[in-house]
Amino acid sequence: MATLARADRSAIEAQLSAEPALPDHTRLRGPEAGLVMVRGRMGGSGAPFNLGEMTVTRCTIRNARGQIGHAYIAGRDGQKAELAAALDAALQDPEDGAGLEARVIAPLAEALVQADNTIRAEAEATRVDFFTLATMRS
Repeated sequence: MATLARADRSAIEAQLSAEPALPDHTRLRGPEAGLVMVRGRMGGSGAPFNLGEMTVTRCTIRNARGQIGHAYIAGRDGQKAELAAALDAALQDPEDGAGLEARVIAPLAEALVQADNTIRAEAEATRVDFFTLATMRS
């Protein structure tokens, strides 16, 4: 679900374009947008504090095979939340779930890792070693 929550809707739809259609589903809840409080910790391990609110969209569906899927995504994209919930339900299918995991979720996860690595490389290129600067002035 973390992969579906972080991936763009267009990327999810692109991965699903080569797949058979997901089972029909009915909405049990949503998609509906709301706010959640985001908490943080100073230094990652200090006392918790309320950082602020963020918008999330949730959706719950039941597909034609009886599986129930849930999704919570950042932002207000109701179509993405419904698509993620439909995928969550389809992934629970004992016959096709593993195949969907390999053909849809794994490529999305790999694309997210590559995007993170690109951002890290760009940030690393601008890193300044302050110890070196201090010794250069002496």
